[in-house]
Amino acid sequence: MKFKILVIDDEPILRESLEVALTSLDHEVITARTGEEGLEFLEKEPPDLILLDHWLPGINGDEVLRKIQERDSEIPVIVMTAQGSIELAVSLMKMGAFDFLVKPFELDQIESLVQKGLERIRLKKEVEWLRIQYQEKFRSGGFIGVSRKMKEILELAEKAAQSSETTILIEGETGTGKELLAEYIHFLSPRSSFPFIPINCGAIPKDLFESELFGYEKGAFTGALEKGKMGKVEAAEKGTLFLDEVGELSPSAQVKVLRVLEEKEYFKVGSIEKRKADVRIIAATNKDLESEIRKGNFRDDLFFRLNVVKLSVPPLRERKEDILPLFRFFIDRFNEQFKKRFIGISREAEENILAYPWPGNVRELRNAIERIVLLEKGDAILGKHLAFLMGKEGEVEEKAEFKIHLPPQGIILEEVEKQYILEALKMKKGNKVKAANLLGISRSALLYRMEKYGIKTVE
Repeated sequence: MKFKILVIDDEPILRESLEVALTSLDHEVITARTGEEGLEFLEKEPPDLILLDHWLPGINGDEVLRKIQERDSEIPVIVMTAQGSIELAVSLMKMGAFDFLVKPFELDQIESLVQKGLERIRLKKEVEWLRIQYQEKFRSGGFIGVSRKMKEILELAEKAAQSSETTILIEGETGTGKELLAEYIHFLSPRSSFPFIPINCGAIPKDLFESELFGYEKGAFTGALEKGKMGKVEAAEKGTLFLDEVGELSPSAQVKVLRVLEEKEYFKVGSIEKRKADVRIIAATNKDLESEIRKGNFRDDLFFRLNVVKLSVPPLRERKEDILPLFRFFIDRFNEQFKKRFIGISREAEENILAYPWPGNVRELRNAIERIVLLEKGDAILGKHLAFLMGKEGEVEEKAEFKIHLPPQGIILEEVEKQYILEALKMKKGNKVKAANLLGISRSALLYRMEKYGIKTVE
């Protein structure tokens, strides 16, 4: 990152020396001989940092410093002075100087102070860049919320975001945008300048979850990295930790998450040093956690700690008013990405779009539009462009009409579940990921049930 530095000093030799030294560090340097000239430069092209001589002809350094503070108090100002009294140093710092340096000084001294000042500016620019990225991501209000249901959810989300500590539970089917909503809350919160760190609770084997969440010290276990590893809680320091698929947590992992929520502290694996967990937790699930509690699969105390504010994101089929606005929103996005010019949707296409149930919700809709804009030509979305979806509709209806026969003598539900798992593993030749997909559960959930029923890998 290249920075612009303004040097204000009436001594030609020092001014030129600073220009050469700072230019060699790949900075853009502007020089001024007087305070008046320096202030003119400040108005025309604000620098990232200013080196200011305290004794100047015309208006002196104190007055220049005061005017700089009035113009932009965020610019670090390093004052160079021939008088090194403590009183002067205190006075300059009270006036807003970033630091001061007593003349004569070595160039490496000024270079060190300049680097410190620019580091602050670099961090500020990175934060601003992140904010711009979020604003781009969440333009049009972040979500398309034409429907009353979505407007109510977004209003509640925006209120909940104002707290930096309150835990939030987001419920909704797969593809409804739960992670995007969590990011939106983070963006609006006091923690927005710090990281948003997601962790998919259903994708991590239960024996690795603790080290993923908390990290580990070097040599904590066989195969551990020599330098140890940073965990998600540490990575999210002062920011937001997003627990996706929280309903997939194993019982032991639930206890560890509960401790973070209640005690705001944790231990790295292999460490005896207690660490503070300064994070805000947002969790998401596509399961009915209250039902999971009744089944004994989820702790009620963890549920109550997560469920301080609940946001239930409805599926697209329950907010049809949002479908066409979402469609147009994504058309604009992919037009820009693929350099296309789709500007309209035919009546036939609109009817097909609204008739389709969108079982994959916003994610499926987004993917469908990406495919159409990438592969098709023209300036309007036509009914024929959606033909690939119509085949899926039949599949969805077939699945929706799936019925079972319950014999009069009853069944042992666990035995039925075990047999389905065995059959899925057999069909997929022991591939656990494919078998889990066939059963509509995560790989970690499948592994948990295999261990529960004593099922070995089926070839």
